[in-house]
Parts: sequence; C-alpha cells; structure tokens
Amino acid sequence: MNFHAAKAFILDKLEQELSEDLKYHGLHHTLDVLYTTEELCYLEKVSPYEEMLLKTAALFHDSGFTINNQEHERLGCEIARANLPGYGYTSMEIERICGMIMATKIPQSPKNYLEQIICDADLDYLGRDDFYDIGSTLFDELKAYDVLNDEETWNKIQVSFLEKHSFFTPTNRKRRSPKKQEYLDELKEIVANYEKN
Repeated sequence: MNFHAAKAFILDKLEQELSEDLKYHGLHHTLDVLYTTEELCYLEKVSPYEEMLLKTAALFHDSGFTINNQEHERLGCEIARANLPGYGYTSMEIERICGMIMATKIPQSPKNYLEQIICDADLDYLGRDDFYDIGSTLFDELKAYDVLNDEETWNKIQVSFLEKHSFFTPTNRKRRSPKKQEYLDELKEIVANYEKN
C-alpha cells in the first residue's frame, strides 16, 4: 500500500472541498487526529503495519464532509472504497479501515483494539489543555449549520456528552481522563448556575 500517495490525495481533497463553515471538522481536525493516532500507536506499541492502516483511517475518517455533513462516516467509507484500491490497498485492508471510520460515529462503538485507538484519537481534545478552544470551534460549526444557537444549550450538551464518554485505551484513560473530569465538573457548575437564575 502506498500510504504517502493516499495521504497526499486525501489532504488535497480535504483542502479543496471542505466547507469553510466546518470550523471544527476542517483539515486541522484531520491533521490533529492523524498526529494523535501516531502518538497513540507509539505509546500503545502498535505494529508498523497496523499503524499504517490506522493512519489511513484517520486521514479518511471525516472525508465524507466533502459530500455532506449528514452520515459523513458512511460517505467517508465510500470515498475510501473508491480511491484506496488505486493506492495498492487490498479489499480486506479497506474494510478494516472502514470499520475504524464507522467506529468514530457518535456514540462511538469500537469493536476491536485499532477501532478503540482511532476513537480515542478523534476525541483526544476532551482531556487536553485546548478543550475549551476546540469546543468553541464545534459550537461555531453547530451554529453555522443551525443545529443550535445559544451557549446554555451548548453547555448542557457538553455536560451530557462528557458524562457518557469514556476513553478506551489504557494510555488515554491515564493521560486524558483526569483532565476531562475537571472540565465536566466545571461545566456542571456553569449549568447549575443557569437553573438558579
């Protein structure tokens, strides 16, 4: 498989075709997930071959947004199936990659270890120092698509989301869960204040 050529193809496609309204799901998010996937592969001691599959899935996981913001995971799999054979990926490899892409659909549902890694990479920011910065880009994106428009609703959604979410890999449970809990406690306090007013 020619990973580097597939990477060049998909990064160019994302750069050209993603809407500017995608404040969160832009090219920067794909690159962040790719970087975090590499980090997790190193820390979790993933084999080089499986790391290549994971990195390919990371690059394609939100490519469906070039078509539509609904069901983008399924559309991303269609893009992967249409293009990856041209880069020497076998049908079995592509199906594994599509399994990883589909696992990132919210609520996340990984069925194996590699799918757990990409899920953790996709939502790594939930336990990082840039949580509020990245969260605000998602809020802006949801506003742009008329999904919601006020901060109160957004903060309630964040509380609900953080309560249901859990990291899968030992690495992220250790390095991200404590900080994520801090953010949840802070947001719960903010939401509790809405109810007092």
